[in-house]
Amino acid sequence: MTAAGAPVFDAGFRDTLAALVAWRRDVRRFRPDPVPEEILRACLDLACLSPSVGNSQPWRFVRVGDPARRAAVIANFSACNRQAAAAYPDERAAAYRRLKLEGLREAPVHLAVLCDEATGAGHGLGRATMPEMLRYSVVTAIHTFWLAARAHGLGVGWVSILDPAALVASLSVPPAWRLVAYLCVGLPQEEHADPELVRHDWQPRLAADGLLVER
Repeated sequence: MTAAGAPVFDAGFRDTLAALVAWRRDVRRFRPDPVPEEILRACLDLACLSPSVGNSQPWRFVRVGDPARRAAVIANFSACNRQAAAAYPDERAAAYRRLKLEGLREAPVHLAVLCDEATGAGHGLGRATMPEMLRYSVVTAIHTFWLAARAHGLGVGWVSILDPAALVASLSVPPAWRLVAYLCVGLPQEEHADPELVRHDWQPRLAADGLLVER
């Protein structure tokens, strides 16, 4: 039985959803224009409707606006980026250094997305044998936020080349909060149909058929 007032997702909606997913990009080049507060809040509201284990809702969003804290994040990235480049052989290291892997200096909004691993919400349901489900739940909120932002014309860049413990310390958040993502958010400078890492020959898309295993 269909609930009264339940929406009908027709073919047109499904095509639009497919286009939204296909055109989602990890953005590293941002315009300096401020992000309207009502749009940011709308995207966060949608993110908070994401599924979570036991309905625990363990995501915690920290907007980082303090210049000193932002400077600490940039320094954190720079140190980790040098280490990452040094770990590759020469030719791949040179290709790595040519990539733009963050928009920390340009993005008007920085969001640290953390998992509250001490939350009592959900009463432990679904995570006795897989406690990592809390962090997986946070990832669903990140993806929802990313799609919502894209639908509003915003770009999102996920910066993962960071020391998470040092970053959390620089934010002065509760000790049980663990970093899952550091997001740069703003209006993108450009639009591309293909991901940047494909465009710069770092890694092509893998065929979906090759990622399904039958048993």
